[in-house]
Amino acid sequence: MREISLVEVPGLVGQELGISDWILVDQTMINLFADATHDHQFIHVDPERAAAESPFGGTIAHGFLTLSLLSAMNFGGVPKIREQTMGLNYGFDRIRFMSPVKTGSRVRGRFVLSDCRFRGAGMLMTTYEVTVEIENEKKPALTANWITIVQFDPKDRPEGV
Repeated sequence: MREISLVEVPGLVGQELGISDWILVDQTMINLFADATHDHQFIHVDPERAAAESPFGGTIAHGFLTLSLLSAMNFGGVPKIREQTMGLNYGFDRIRFMSPVKTGSRVRGRFVLSDCRFRGAGMLMTTYEVTVEIENEKKPALTANWITIVQFDPKDRPEGV
């Protein structure tokens, strides 16, 4: 995994920082997510009924499952900030579910750093324009503006920011 320094981050705004590896979204993953969230709608967990009654030809992943994979995608696709002691989700400004993820598909995340701001003594707020692509599909599964916070030791704060 590539590493960058805090001092480099502001100069990377507007650039694609990384693309994650592909992640297989299989029925087992979908069923486990359904159990964890108590969302057992048939389009997610009943392959026979979904094939017969839905326009998707089978089961699809929950949109929130696809969204939740962003953490793994970020970890595997975005450079680690050397000085980071912890990372936190701050939220989303916008999420759009563009296309369903059919069971058995692979997805990956594409991350463009759209903004960064130093806050407090030991925090950097970053905003990513994220696209979750579906292998061999033209439309992405989702797009989002994801805000995260990088915590670091205040002694590591670059001068002048």
